Amino acid sequence: MPINKEAYTSIIGELEKKRVRLVAVSKTKPVSDILELYNLGQRDFGENYVQELTEKYSRLPQDIRWHFIGHLQSNKVKSIASFIHLIHAVDSFKLLKEINKQAQKNNRVIDCLLQVHIAQEETKFGFNEEELDELVHVHSKELEELKNINVIGLMGMASFSDDINKVRNEFAYLQSLFTKYALVPGPNFQLQTLSMGMSGDYKTAIEEGSTMVRIGSLLFGERNYQ
Repeated sequence: MPINKEAYTSIIGELEKKRVRLVAVSKTKPVSDILELYNLGQRDFGENYVQELTEKYSRLPQDIRWHFIGHLQSNKVKSIASFIHLIHAVDSFKLLKEINKQAQKNNRVIDCLLQVHIAQEETKFGFNEEELDELVHVHSKELEELKNINVIGLMGMASFSDDINKVRNEFAYLQSLFTKYALVPGPNFQLQTLSMGMSGDYKTAIEEGSTMVRIGSLLFGERNYQ
């Protein structure tokens, strides 16, 4: 299925006016589709699976900014540490420490987003507010010692629901946490990016303060999991 160029042009125009960055979610999509969007000017692409990401990285232009947006296991960090632009779904202090370790080995500083659990579904990963407080206040000294990571924002996924008010409330809650923790910056903890909103709910997310959206099916069509 070809990419939807009209949708891309429309969405990117809408987002640029609002200064919102588009991450094109390219997981399960072929290199040819990614190149089509690349040739239209898109540079930020999001992947969920480490092996798929490393294969695409080796075959595509080197100025692509790769975003890891899936659940990342600690033992897989080393495979992407040399090139990853932004890791979206950091859901534990243990993972932050491993990213720092692998970034140090590659003489890099890796930007990260902390994933916050805002949906009511149990399948979603992420920190809750109490755990965020603990990371920011109790572990603040340990966090400052991680010289090879920067926590630049928060990321969250709303419930998969047709109830727009429920989704809006979840986004508003995440935005309130973003505002709260932006007031307690450290040398490697300075919140600037709020990543929330996907193909079905990105307009609501932007209304609630999102600065980065992750859109896949509107651009590439439905995913092929075969």
